[in-house]
Amino acid sequence: MKPKVLVLRAAGTNCEIETAYAFDLVGATSTILHVNRLREKPALLRDHQVLAIPGGFSYGDDVASGRIFANELMSALRDELLAFVERGGFVIGICNGFQVLVKSGLLPRVGGDTTQQATLTDNTSGVYTDRWVRLTGDPKRCAWIPDDGEIELPVAHGEGRFVADKALLGKLAKGNQIALRYSSGTNPNGSTDDIAGVCDPTGRVFGLMPHPERFLRWENHPRWTREARRPEGDGVRFFRSAINRLTEN
Repeated sequence: MKPKVLVLRAAGTNCEIETAYAFDLVGATSTILHVNRLREKPALLRDHQVLAIPGGFSYGDDVASGRIFANELMSALRDELLAFVERGGFVIGICNGFQVLVKSGLLPRVGGDTTQQATLTDNTSGVYTDRWVRLTGDPKRCAWIPDDGEIELPVAHGEGRFVADKALLGKLAKGNQIALRYSSGTNPNGSTDDIAGVCDPTGRVFGLMPHPERFLRWENHPRWTREARRPEGDGVRFFRSAINRLTEN
């Protein structure tokens, strides 16, 4: 049977269709669901193997990016979400979804702690950034990272700077939880240690600021008419890696 993916949206989410398509492209079956419907029936999560929180501006990013959505999840669905992870569920948060996972405490969960341990805050430039960047992944722990090859992805955010204290950063590095870094010279937001994405200790919960769902076809790339055609966009590899890991287990 195809793995079932729940793409969770809220007011202001705007990348849910692309995210669902990315999973369908690599052999999964996706359902887009408003968070209010999941709040009404939390057990729906038990019918899925993957939870995706896509990008956008949930609730207008009032207070802080992802904060309201994060509070909503942990006030109404905390036990169900933690149980989902504990029984082997995969979770991805992209851009605003990454902000939600960090501010809900689902990432990075160093030491199993579910309180907020880090944050994603204003870009050092002080402005919204929309550009393409180069990145390198670390596949040692994160199930969403297939290899350590350099890739390109677009970013589009105003609060993408990952910040944590030195002690936590050391633990993340030691535990191989820094799953994705901006390549030298391409950090778009001033993120500490060029961190673009992190995973939890299980390697199944992953958040990243770049948008893999926006580079699924070579034609999505800004230089697609000037470079040799590739069979697919770099973003596909994240979704395929997770679905492959899931179906192997």
